[in-house]
Amino acid sequence: MAQAAWRSAWPSSEVEQAEKQARVWADGLVGLHQRIGGRFGRVEPRRRALAYLQGLLSQVERKNSWWLAEQAGEQTPDGMQRLLSGSGWDADGVRDDLRDYVVEHLGDPDAVLVLDETGLVKKGNRSAGVQRQYTGTVGKQENCQVGVFLADATPGGVALVDRDLYLPKSWTRTRRAAGRRVSPMRWPSRPSRSWARQCWSGPSPRACRLGG
Repeated sequence: MAQAAWRSAWPSSEVEQAEKQARVWADGLVGLHQRIGGRFGRVEPRRRALAYLQGLLSQVERKNSWWLAEQAGEQTPDGMQRLLSGSGWDADGVRDDLRDYVVEHLGDPDAVLVLDETGLVKKGNRSAGVQRQYTGTVGKQENCQVGVFLADATPGGVALVDRDLYLPKSWTRTRRAAGRRVSPMRWPSRPSRSWARQCWSGPSPRACRLGG
């Protein structure tokens, strides 16, 4: 009913153009999935990865494992949760494939790398890197993780090309003191231009800007 009402509210030519563009995007996503398919060791997580991406790009209200599993026609979120936490795929390899894809489609001599951090507010204290610290997400100190993201901004569009987790020194000290294993991170401090340029393997961008 809602879809029929939407279609009737627009000129038929615009509806046809929108549907054509949607098919182009859907085909492009399938092509991108085929490109990263070799990074998954088994068929099951490889297929579920496509369903996960389709769910993220859908109009599902909440993008968590329960909602995305339902969108994919699965009865429980177990498969989606395994995909994110323990199915043994090469996350950094997927990142490299994505970066190459972005360079191929958006590469431009006027490109700018944009580096920014985002606070991920948490209630517990067991997530890696979580502690009370300042986050611009809520504009104050809060119990949170800090994720750092690198984007390639070009005249043709903007795409995220890398990510990492800020690991506070206080967090590593307390975990080591408690005898817990601490996985090494690529960088232990807040974002910097040098980190961004180390991560970027594409054509040299004109500039690197830190988000505020």
